[in-house]
Amino acid sequence: MSWLDIASVTGFLITWVGYTVFARKKAKETWCLTSSLQWYRVEWMLRMLDRDMRMADTAILSNLERVIGFFASTSILILAGLVTALTANKAAIEVLTSLPFAEPTTVEQFELKVMLLILIFIFAFFNFTWSLRQYSFANVLIGAAPPPEAGELSEDERLRFAISTAKVIDHAGHSYNYGLRSYYFSMSVLGWFIHPLLFIAGYLFVVCVLYRREFMSRALNSILAAREGGLERQQRKKFSGK
Repeated sequence: MSWLDIASVTGFLITWVGYTVFARKKAKETWCLTSSLQWYRVEWMLRMLDRDMRMADTAILSNLERVIGFFASTSILILAGLVTALTANKAAIEVLTSLPFAEPTTVEQFELKVMLLILIFIFAFFNFTWSLRQYSFANVLIGAAPPPEAGELSEDERLRFAISTAKVIDHAGHSYNYGLRSYYFSMSVLGWFIHPLLFIAGYLFVVCVLYRREFMSRALNSILAAREGGLERQQRKKFSGK
């Protein structure tokens, strides 16, 4: 590997880990998609406790599990395709070298690049399956939730139950988010097959896209606008007794 290849891979790993740490810390200081949705999850669980029939809540979780299951299954299919690419490396190298601006690639370099993609999608698969398990835990908690007419729980205990259940769903959402980030960053690795500079430009572009969507998107503005409206006043009124 050339020094440019080593620098691009090192920068890729530093950028991915660095952005994950940065996003986690910044989410504690300012609103982002993840932190804003946590409030709605608590509100959702509080309303779930007030309902006799909770099929709608389990249906929402089932829809979320279905989407994550699709990505988990897709990760397995992609892994199978990447392993197959390792066995057809010479034909793939011929196609790559015919592309304009593509650097000459040896069999060892091609296999190393494919192995990086394999590791990324293994990481994505583990995150998606862990997210699925956590959503199944949330289903159990909803099934064990006390009925609204039960008088054995105080308001503080109901709030504690709602927050704990919402946290389980929040953890599942984080795992899902990590899996999606793996897909985003894997797209930048494709540029490495052509040129290391394209690889560097790819993951820097991915970071810009992720930051804009998580912290500056119109979806976030709409979520915060709804939160600052009647929903927050209703919850404050509910627990203040006014």
